[in-house]
Amino acid sequence: MKRQAPPPTTSLGFGITPKGSESKRQIQAADDSPAARKAKILVVDHDPALCRLLVNRLGAANYAVATADGARAALDACVLSRPNLVITDLQLSDMDGIGFLKELKSRWPQMSVIILTGHGSIAEAVQATQSGAFGYLVKPVGKEELLGQVERATADSSFTAAEGDWRANLMSRSQLMEDRLRIANRAAASGVPILLTGENGTGKELFARAIHAASVRREQPFVVVSCRRTAAEELEAALFGVESDEPGASAPTREGALQRARGGTLLLDEIGELPAKLQVALAKELAKDEIPAISGVAAARNDVRFVCTTSRDLKSLTDSGAFFKDLYDQIDILPIEIPPLGRRREDIPLLVSHFLEQATEPGGQKKIYTPKAIELLATTDWPGNVRQLFDLVKRNIALAHGEVMTEELVQDSLDGQPGKIPTYAEARDRFSREYLAQNLRRTSGNVAQAARLAKRSRTDFYNLLARYRLHPEDFKNEGSPHRKVADADEKVTDADEENEHE
Repeated sequence: MKRQAPPPTTSLGFGITPKGSESKRQIQAADDSPAARKAKILVVDHDPALCRLLVNRLGAANYAVATADGARAALDACVLSRPNLVITDLQLSDMDGIGFLKELKSRWPQMSVIILTGHGSIAEAVQATQSGAFGYLVKPVGKEELLGQVERATADSSFTAAEGDWRANLMSRSQLMEDRLRIANRAAASGVPILLTGENGTGKELFARAIHAASVRREQPFVVVSCRRTAAEELEAALFGVESDEPGASAPTREGALQRARGGTLLLDEIGELPAKLQVALAKELAKDEIPAISGVAAARNDVRFVCTTSRDLKSLTDSGAFFKDLYDQIDILPIEIPPLGRRREDIPLLVSHFLEQATEPGGQKKIYTPKAIELLATTDWPGNVRQLFDLVKRNIALAHGEVMTEELVQDSLDGQPGKIPTYAEARDRFSREYLAQNLRRTSGNVAQAARLAKRSRTDFYNLLARYRLHPEDFKNEGSPHRKVADADEKVTDADEENEHE
């Protein structure tokens, strides 16, 4: 039986041109030799025939071309591939065309955008150019007009790969994450210390590296010192270096991170774990005008950019005396909180796509997730955040027999406990059932007393018990000395209710 080809990247909810297609292979081959290409172009249109036409014409003109069938897919593609030019239809199904243009220009101001429009919406296209579009093309698009305007637009674009590279490893489509990235980008231009806070596995070190890459120090050293689970003596040597005072000593002089980071950035990872003695020593060094010289040359204090990360509440630690206040005041100049994956679930499909690329061996079989598998991944609680998600994707790739990874495979990888976030209705029903059961436990199965606790009539309470399949008998404790009293109380209440009805 002929095996049906699985749905490609659309299983991730993107709608980007499938990787298995011929056109995509040509694009990938072209990307491997950037010198052979003029610029990257992304075509956004829900009409496959038009997309093929533009891909063929632009590809023949030596451009690297990819396609997306909607605005959200295009934004994902821009995050992943950083095109120089976007050619987009003004009429999009999942977002207003003008809104999409504004979103593109707010994220990547230097990126050029050309609008595709029909004759009836030229006025809107003019409005689009006033909103930042380079120009517009009227359908059907003539070849010479297309190539001429594309050449002018790519020449006008000052957007380069380097501008996007500073955050290349931080995949995001969520507004919350984009807000943090904008703050990080602005912070990179200053030299003040930055404190990155957030749960383990959220990508704090990636943020630190992105800040370094966006700064004027990008060509200088980026030095990392982990303060977690390291002996105090080793940390002291790693930070401040080792210099022998004995003439002719066999132990060589070793520079510490403070010296090696001159001109660049020093990342102190999990600074909340730094031993108290070293907290005081570091605070004293930060207060000095110069970094101590190990190799004979002192460096100016502002010649090192400090970025610290922590998954602990340093303010509480400082208030309790567990963290040195002077050091806290020196590093908490510009705090940025990195949100956990649970607060940016819309990023999960994009992250999965990125991880599939990273985790697949060169020349290895490309694998995809089914839509149901993606849904399960997106609704799972990830206490380990992005790091845990990446580990699971790697495990799925290793264990999957074919190229399609199913919901069952994901479920098995989660050890049968996916931690799926319930819907509102599911959560409400779960609470209601537990609430009713708790009342029955407190009254040893006495419905009248349980109904009074819930401030509901006994009839109404019985209806609720039936709805949630709860049986009062399951909660009766026949050995309890209060059992007879409870039964008598229930009979009296029954009689009272019958009298009320009469």
